[in-house]
Amino acid sequence: MASKPTTIDPREAAHFGTMAADWWDPRGSSAMLHKLNPVRLHYIRNAIDHHWPQGNGGFRPLEGKRAIDVGCGAGLLAEPLARLGAAVTALDAAEENIAVARAHAQGQGLAIDYRATPVEALEAEGFDLVTSMEVIEHVADPAAFVAALAGKLARDGLLVMSTPNRTPLSRLAMITIGESIGGIPQGTHDWHKFLNPEELTGLLEGAGLEVTDVTGLSFDPRYGFALSANKAINYLLTARHPRG
Repeated sequence: MASKPTTIDPREAAHFGTMAADWWDPRGSSAMLHKLNPVRLHYIRNAIDHHWPQGNGGFRPLEGKRAIDVGCGAGLLAEPLARLGAAVTALDAAEENIAVARAHAQGQGLAIDYRATPVEALEAEGFDLVTSMEVIEHVADPAAFVAALAGKLARDGLLVMSTPNRTPLSRLAMITIGESIGGIPQGTHDWHKFLNPEELTGLLEGAGLEVTDVTGLSFDPRYGFALSANKAINYLLTARHPRG
């Protein structure tokens, strides 16, 4: 039987697999993701409360809902989603990352369905929340990847993504500085594969979704990362199936 097409780039999977051992070390090769995580969790929580307003204010707003995190690494986002009440499935291209993620979740007493599986090969669908953070810039076919994400989303579901913008400032911040003295491992990013908000919005609309929010993610040396109107370096967005 012929294997299903995949948007995984083997070179990218190998690169991130080498980071698996110290993924949970806030001073390790994934230090930048540790700094990003609180801000993107704040964005996701706000998006959840806006999308499902009846759950506002609770500690477990995803109780009874299914979530999937695509490109999960070793679980920096999957674990908080589980703590918010979701039944979480989490996918990554690197077997090494999945092994570390499973071990860490077990140590935290969290039941997360981790799989080293391309999203295109996963038969399950109808997820209430689909997340994919800092991933699309690493895949082989962004349009096919977005279509696969859209295919996993329930009719009343919410999709949240984040990715670097393709601007001169992002090249300076994330590659020239970030991969030299900023703690990002060299070779992590290819600036030419970054998507601007208009391009990503077009891919999502092409997959039958509508984008409901785009928010910038900026960095201030004094305060760290923060949500911002400035999308020049990085941005987050939410999308859903059109209503009506």
